[in-house]
Amino acid sequence: MPAFFEAEFWSLSNPEFWVGVGLVLFIAIVIWAKAPQLIAGKLDETAAKIQANLDEAARIRAEAEAMLASIRASREESERQSVAMLAAAKADAERLAVEAKIKLDDQIKRRAELAERKIAQAEAQATADVKAAAVDLAAALTEQVLVARLAAQGADPLVDAAIGEMAGKLQ
Repeated sequence: MPAFFEAEFWSLSNPEFWVGVGLVLFIAIVIWAKAPQLIAGKLDETAAKIQANLDEAARIRAEAEAMLASIRASREESERQSVAMLAAAKADAERLAVEAKIKLDDQIKRRAELAERKIAQAEAQATADVKAAAVDLAAALTEQVLVARLAAQGADPLVDAAIGEMAGKLQ
C-alpha cells in the first residue's frame, strides 16, 4: 500500500506531508492566478503567429513559383528569339555572300573586257605603227632605188620633184 494512506504520512512532522501541502497550495495559486488560461492564451497566440507565418510562406512560395514560371517562359521566348535571330543572320550572311560573289564576278568580267579592249587598241596601234613604218621604209627604199636608177640615166628635175612628193602622199 502506498504511503499516502498510512497515518504517519498525515502527521505534521512528516516532511512529505508538507511537500504535498506545498504542492497543493502551488497548484491552487496557479489555478487562482489563471495561469492555465494565460498559458493557453500564449500557446494560442504562438499558434496563430505560426499559422500566419505558414500562410505568408505559402503566399510567398506561390509568388515565387509564379515568378519562376514567368522567368522560364521569358527564357524560352529569349531562346526562341535568339534562334530566330541566328537563323536570320545566317540567311543574311549567305545572301550577302552570294551578292558579293555576283558583284565580284561582274567586276572581274568588266575588268577583263576593259583589258581586252585595251589590248585590242594596243594591237591596232601597233599594227598602224608597223604599217606606217613599213610605208616610210618602202617610200625611202623606193626613193633610193629611183634616185639610183635616175642617177644612172641622168637627173631629171621633174622626176626628182615627183619622188619627193610621193613620200608625203604615202603616209
